[in-house]
Amino acid sequence: MTPFDIGLIALAAMFATVLLGLFVPIALMLCSFLGVWAIKGSPLLASKLLALAANDAISSYFFGVIPLFVLMGFVVSEAGFGRDAFDVANAMFRRLKGGLGVGTVGANAIFAAITGVSIASAAVFTKIAVPQMIRHGYAPRFAVGVVAGSSVLGMMIPPSLLLILYGILTEQSIGDLFIAGIGPGILLAVFFAVGIVAMAVFTPRFVGNTAAVPEGALTPAQMIKKGLPIAGLIMLVLGGIYTGAFTPVEAGAMGAIGALALGFALGRLTWGKLWTVLVDTGMVTATICFLIIAAQMYSRMLALSGVPAGLGAWAAGADLGFWGLMLLYVAIVIALGMILDSSSIMLILVPLMLPVVVPMGLDLVWFGIVTVLAVEIGLLTPPFGISVYVIKATLDDDSISLGDIFRGAAPFAAMMLVVLLIVIAVPSVATGLLPGR
Repeated sequence: MTPFDIGLIALAAMFATVLLGLFVPIALMLCSFLGVWAIKGSPLLASKLLALAANDAISSYFFGVIPLFVLMGFVVSEAGFGRDAFDVANAMFRRLKGGLGVGTVGANAIFAAITGVSIASAAVFTKIAVPQMIRHGYAPRFAVGVVAGSSVLGMMIPPSLLLILYGILTEQSIGDLFIAGIGPGILLAVFFAVGIVAMAVFTPRFVGNTAAVPEGALTPAQMIKKGLPIAGLIMLVLGGIYTGAFTPVEAGAMGAIGALALGFALGRLTWGKLWTVLVDTGMVTATICFLIIAAQMYSRMLALSGVPAGLGAWAAGADLGFWGLMLLYVAIVIALGMILDSSSIMLILVPLMLPVVVPMGLDLVWFGIVTVLAVEIGLLTPPFGISVYVIKATLDDDSISLGDIFRGAAPFAAMMLVVLLIVIAVPSVATGLLPGR
């Protein structure tokens, strides 16, 4: 049996074990170990090779960006800045038809720019926005759909944990990936907002009562008071990266320090809340660390087997062309999104696709944006749809079923697909802000 055959068998075994319910990192580690053992013929050599892979995975200086941005996100969430973002956005759009939905999208976009975690956005705005929309006559299905759809902005608008993970997997600049995510993130938010207004006009039965909300007015001074801390954090982090004042790791540190300082200065953080934030940060960081170690082991096994090189040769020989390859890739990613979470899809597919796209001369930063967009559609698609499950778990209303949330999120998944096709067709949407591209 050739190494290529062993690699294919290891891939099939990995998919099978994941579908049977084994935790993805454990499936990757187990199949990688057995694959390297079969290729090299020595369990001792396999264990040493994989131990080196584990060390290499998290010894990089750039790995430090993960706990720092996670810490900043949890501090922002615990300090109640998500509610401030919603209040400001609601005050701006409250007189618009479907204005509460548009305000939720705007608030999620602001929240995404200082957290980078879709699940956090889904949990926070389920508590804040859904009760408000239902109270003002919006259909429950539409209300949860708006939160589910707009929550995905957390993984596109920088800082984004998925972009950090992609940057580590592909050794691309995390700062470039953050800047490249700005254009598609804003475009996605605009599509969501326009789509909500269009649905309010053309499908009022689906949306519910979209009359202007009489409450929610804020004076200019109140808007500044609520919006200034959030705007300051965004400018500190993204402005520092864009101007070159900070590396992404330093920007994460400055953002975390800024969030902590604001939380304590405004009296929104206590030592008890800080302990909760630190514990949650440690748990999320450990989980991501475990994922990255598993991905590095998986990549080493694939490289030894020659499967990626074989797939690259097949793609070159099949003459799929740019659109053929990209549409096939996007279809596979979206299909996997129905059964796997975002990180797992990236860990499985990115190491396989790199040897295929690099010889084609495709910009890997742009390819990362395409990958994250396609992966995020999976957050809204059944049966997995992790954002939908987070919303269901956070909801206080048992009358709203999982099916209602999936149906409410369907229009937003369709809008995401349109934005994805635009980014594929017009790469400058993602790379236009990057110098020299």
